[in-house]
Amino acid sequence: MSSPASPQAASAAEAPAARGLPARQLAWAVLQAVAAGAYADAALERQLARQSLSPSDRALATELVCGAIRQRRLLDAWIDALGRVGSDRQPPRLRWLLHVGLYQLLFCQRIPDSAAVSTTVELARAGGLARLAPVVNGLMRSLLRRRGEAPADPWSGLELPADPAAALALRQSLPDWFAADLLAWQPPAAAEQFAQACNMPPPLDLRCRRGRIERDALLSALAAAGVAAEPLSEGPDALTLKDRPGDLRALPGYAEGWWCVQDRNAQRIVPLLDPRPGMRVLDVCAAPGGKTTQIAEALAGQGELWAVDRSEARLRRVAINAERLGLSGINLLAADGCELLSQRPDWREAFDRILVDAPCSGLGTLARHADARWRLEPQAIDTLVALQRQLLEGVLPLLAPGGRLVYATCTVHPRENQEQIAALLADHPNLSLLQEQQWWPAPQAGDGFYVAVLEPAGLREAAAAGQPPAVEP
Repeated sequence: MSSPASPQAASAAEAPAARGLPARQLAWAVLQAVAAGAYADAALERQLARQSLSPSDRALATELVCGAIRQRRLLDAWIDALGRVGSDRQPPRLRWLLHVGLYQLLFCQRIPDSAAVSTTVELARAGGLARLAPVVNGLMRSLLRRRGEAPADPWSGLELPADPAAALALRQSLPDWFAADLLAWQPPAAAEQFAQACNMPPPLDLRCRRGRIERDALLSALAAAGVAAEPLSEGPDALTLKDRPGDLRALPGYAEGWWCVQDRNAQRIVPLLDPRPGMRVLDVCAAPGGKTTQIAEALAGQGELWAVDRSEARLRRVAINAERLGLSGINLLAADGCELLSQRPDWREAFDRILVDAPCSGLGTLARHADARWRLEPQAIDTLVALQRQLLEGVLPLLAPGGRLVYATCTVHPRENQEQIAALLADHPNLSLLQEQQWWPAPQAGDGFYVAVLEPAGLREAAAAGQPPAVEP
């Protein structure tokens, strides 16, 4: 980087940086809040609500927050390599400020290096770290010297570990245990692709409100408003926005209930449940209601739908989403899904369809939840597996003899998915597995989900022979 030739040139170069200072300041504040225990989504939303930022500054703040949290391990590795003090021994406020600055140099190609350095130094001076501003300036310029001209990868210039799992964890900023598990589940190239997807902003997919608008009509309305979108093959009502708009509520059809936000792979689960008008359907762990409203659309006002969740507050989100979409007739119940039969003995063998959208590790949605990888501990899988089994055992008595149960998670962990269902089938020979599917995250390809479709054993054979199936009492 060369110095400006005149004071006027210097002022012109710094003006764009100064305009972006509030966004960077907000990002720094959110990183500190997350380090203190706040959830990234909630902390970012609170800070954005407190400040009036332009759409471009909101987008920049969001990218810096989510990106720096996802890339925490790699950014710390650069601090370790370049600083006199390791990342874990840096003053916390300095560490998170360096993350804001280093992330821009490594990942934000549209931000000039000079702007990234000058704004980070300015934040140090304005944020009570004036004494450490030279440290900020020196470390960021050291990174630029170490990496040279336009290196291909953000880890270029770092010494990678010889162990494949440790190297993957550093390159893609993953916890050690998860990188090791990922390589045990997938070939190296697929594991790398998965990790890359976890570090990208997820696509913004919509589901058309069936019965209210056709997908082609919604695509036309979006195009007329200058919003680029395209249909998806994952479902007849699925589409994705090619650019990320600012406020979703300003999009055509929001107030009219033409669409809701739902990942493309999440939209593939309810069709496997196959709810039909006139059926009784139970959705367990229903909040925030994306699949609940999809079931309601399939029932078309005919039948009975119960949405159950332990949290009354989360159930209110189901009601709000359903109201905006113009869907009525969804019965809400705040209850523990493991104990439904004791609370509602009249529900024994009462439901034609049951969806268990189980609590899980969320390893298929790491791109959507920036801080999730740093919160999850491997021992938590044991607790989740036990809870999932309790839920399955709790709802099985509620399934009608000719019914169907669908178990779904948004994780890729085999213990929560294939191994969970295999253990259930081993203990319940009266059940048969019709289908199971694991969708893996990939760049611009949706979140990771698992789904298993279960029915009473012999159901289809008996139907073909015109005889009622034998059901274990």
